[in-house]
Amino acid sequence: MKDILNQLQDLRRPRLLIRAARHGVDNYRRERDLPRHIKSGALPRSGASLFKLMEIEAMENARRLGGEAEYNLVAHVDVLIAILGEARILRASRHEAGQIT
Repeated sequence: MKDILNQLQDLRRPRLLIRAARHGVDNYRRERDLPRHIKSGALPRSGASLFKLMEIEAMENARRLGGEAEYNLVAHVDVLIAILGEARILRASRHEAGQIT
């Protein structure tokens, strides 16, 4: 089974979506932004958050590809921002723990 960060590297989305998310990731604040996507009491660890966020993003992408009326570009970019933010946090924690990836 692939590591979550490797799965993230394999994610292929339109360049404009990724650029928009990269532009917004510097403003990502876990405590403020993650609860919008993950409706739970306590915030899960970054790895668990990434799995959930990737599930949410896959549903948004399916809506995009299907041309569904429910598709929301802003929500899709917001989820991608959260994914990039959580990945950044996970990489930093692994680096601090000596598991550099």
